[in-house]
Amino acid sequence: MTTESGIIIPDGFTLHTENNSHILRSSNEAFLNPVQEFNRDTSVACIKVWSQEMNKVREARWKWAQEKKGKKGSDGATKKRKVGDGDVQSAGVSELSEPEMHKPHLIEGERKPKSLNSPNLNVGKVPESYTFVLLEALSATGLRSIRYAKEIPLVKYVIANDLSPSAIAAMRRNIEINGLGSKSETSLGGSENVHVSLGKVRINEGDACTLMYSHREEKNRVDVVDLDPYGTASPFIDAAVQCIKDGGLLCVTCTDLSVLATTNYPEKCFSNYGGVPVKAEYCHEAALRLVLHTISTSASRYGRYIEPLLSLSIDFYVRIFVRIKSGPLEVKKALTKTSTYHICSTCQSFFEQPLGKIVDKRHELSGNVNHLFKIQHGPLVTEQCPHCNSALHVAGPMWSGPIHNTDFVARVLEDLELNQDKYGTATRMKGMLTVAKEELHTPFYFTPAKMASFFHCTTPPLDDVASALLHAGHKISRSHACPGSLKTTAQREDIHSVFRSWIEKNPVKMENISETSPARKLLAKPANFKANFERHPDSVTQSGKVKLVRYQENPTSHWGPGTKAVSGSSIKRKRND
Repeated sequence: MTTESGIIIPDGFTLHTENNSHILRSSNEAFLNPVQEFNRDTSVACIKVWSQEMNKVREARWKWAQEKKGKKGSDGATKKRKVGDGDVQSAGVSELSEPEMHKPHLIEGERKPKSLNSPNLNVGKVPESYTFVLLEALSATGLRSIRYAKEIPLVKYVIANDLSPSAIAAMRRNIEINGLGSKSETSLGGSENVHVSLGKVRINEGDACTLMYSHREEKNRVDVVDLDPYGTASPFIDAAVQCIKDGGLLCVTCTDLSVLATTNYPEKCFSNYGGVPVKAEYCHEAALRLVLHTISTSASRYGRYIEPLLSLSIDFYVRIFVRIKSGPLEVKKALTKTSTYHICSTCQSFFEQPLGKIVDKRHELSGNVNHLFKIQHGPLVTEQCPHCNSALHVAGPMWSGPIHNTDFVARVLEDLELNQDKYGTATRMKGMLTVAKEELHTPFYFTPAKMASFFHCTTPPLDDVASALLHAGHKISRSHACPGSLKTTAQREDIHSVFRSWIEKNPVKMENISETSPARKLLAKPANFKANFERHPDSVTQSGKVKLVRYQENPTSHWGPGTKAVSGSSIKRKRND
């Protein structure tokens, strides 16, 4: 069978089309989940915006180097042109009549002297666009790599790796029908089992960690690494953080939410991510913070640190985009962005316990400020919740800093507005990214329905709760991770006061509440302030003013992560895309 685009579909295969990329699929050859189109669309948009930023930074560095070079040349010419009659006019000044540009903002952590003296900078010659190398460690069918190569303009080439011979066969076929391959092949890394095609998508057959470790030397590093395994990405993170250039991008997917977002397997979560999960309604945000903690601690071992650009909890998985940088001071600051949490087993109140703090010490004579890193005092709470006297359990350590970069997310949204027809899930992307852009950089959210259940009261409208918090002087936002949720800068006691004020207008039937119920203790305390439930003009964020699709509806029956592919190879594959 031949399609209109001229693709021949052999017997036993089906054609899968996503955007302008096509792949041929057969049962159990390599794993592909069509539902993760949203993941792939978002990845294309984020990597494209990141590459555009890198290109702008490179151009700014070149302009700054040109201005610096021109200034030196001008100073030298001035000295040579000085004569006895006072003529100090220097040759070529008209060409440099514009004021000297300020030094451009460099990506923090990059080594400026080496960057500016790099042979690729071509000082004196207008630099070409910054093209980058992307490594997809677990490619399976190759669809993701193919989309990156076809849809991101600044991609130099993509290294598509997989361990399974059947997946490699599928990739070769799919790359061929998309016109991205090459007949020339060579061995990579001196291994007989590793092969690379020299097209825009270069196939590599081998172990993902071995491949990434082979790129750990600075001269061999790649710009972007994408980890999208079937299950946890934790075994691949150590290799990934070492093989990325300064300012490069790491994209991570983890689909093991049964480990990350529940307390069913705390020992497994600790072995994979170095922390204990949360048993609360905000467990999906905690899952993001556990993965970020893993990436941060892995990077810190090599003098590197992370800047989270976008962290999303989506359906049955998490997807995280972080920039990897180098810098001793920022590595030290990771201590202050890591916390354990004491979580109430009943009312889900949480109490943050940072692992460290920064004390600034100013020198009296020079005025210089030194950062002193100190351990944090604790514990902050007793064994019982101060609100309802229930038991507390410990979660973490996990990342407690921001999980999004607001400016970066805004730029991704701008690109999306200009290219909506290029993404099959553009409507949902707009909704989720808008919520993420507005999200407060504070840990954890709550829903009015769950909070009302602690008090055994009727559920107040979302806008009423948001308005009451705003009138009390607190900030609020939605959370992308849960429908109907709120994040706020208010303390838990202030949120409880809002509900106690609501109960004054909507009384609870105390006879229906057991004398030993924690709700009795919550209701016995007076409100700290009288909440104002009048509609606040900022009670609904921009994501609420516009009808946006933020949360996925089940597109098919039996919808979920899908069944892992079974390889015909004798090699036992533990993970695949």
